[in-house]
Amino acid sequence: MTSVTVSLPDETYRRLDEIAHVRGTSIEPLLDDMAAVMVAETDAEARFRVRAQRGQGKTERGLALLRRAAGDDGAA
Repeated sequence: MTSVTVSLPDETYRRLDEIAHVRGTSIEPLLDDMAAVMVAETDAEARFRVRAQRGQGKTERGLALLRRAAGDDGAA
């Protein structure tokens, strides 16, 4: 595990301490949880961008699949 020293404005530290107290924890696990969420969100965004790139130029096919899934095959 790596240790990191973080400088925070006094008010930010005070608020984080209050939040941690309400959650029954300390600031360290609170910051660890926040960092884990940020990493997960960044990974999800990267996966979304890759998938969006793969779908580039396939709008009509995608819309046709959605219509088919909704039971509207266009035959009217």
